[in-house]
Amino acid sequence: NYKRMQRRMELATSEALNRFLAGVEVRAYRMAEFSIGDADEALDLVQDAMLGFVSRYADKPECEWNAIFYRILQNRITDWYRRTAVRNKFRAWFGNSDDDGDGKEDPIQTIADTKSPDPARSLYHADAAAAMKTAIGSLPLRQRQAFMLRAWEGMDVAQTAFAMGCSEGSVKTHYSRAVHTLRGLLEEFKP
Repeated sequence: NYKRMQRRMELATSEALNRFLAGVEVRAYRMAEFSIGDADEALDLVQDAMLGFVSRYADKPECEWNAIFYRILQNRITDWYRRTAVRNKFRAWFGNSDDDGDGKEDPIQTIADTKSPDPARSLYHADAAAAMKTAIGSLPLRQRQAFMLRAWEGMDVAQTAFAMGCSEGSVKTHYSRAVHTLRGLLEEFKP
């Protein structure tokens, strides 16, 4: 009976874990893509964060999973920035260019808008989305993290502080500065 009960608990945990990962994968991918600007690298970071989460923290209470997962993802993004900075220093030293001019098209721009038949409105929304993506991308990393976790994920200050590995005061400061900057950059799209 004990082994059967233990197996049922493992299956329930596995199902809950699968639901959790399926629920965060798209948002986590978009967050990583906004943060680093490269779709392939973002996918790798999210997959790496998911593997790290499952291998180390699946046994934690389900109510803690969201904050733990996003802390892992934010650490992966920060590590990516550090590795990229080191690579760029070596490239500059050896005279290699980071610009390969491959002309990749933004996948967000290729999605058809089926909700609005009005071309002017569609263009306005496309411009607003592009401006938002550019504005978020222009924020410093910590402000971007705070904004994405608070506004996009809906985390409270304590959860965001845990996910970012900083104090609640730092979260409030970064988030406030991000919102102020975004309001200024997106003034023309204000309703």
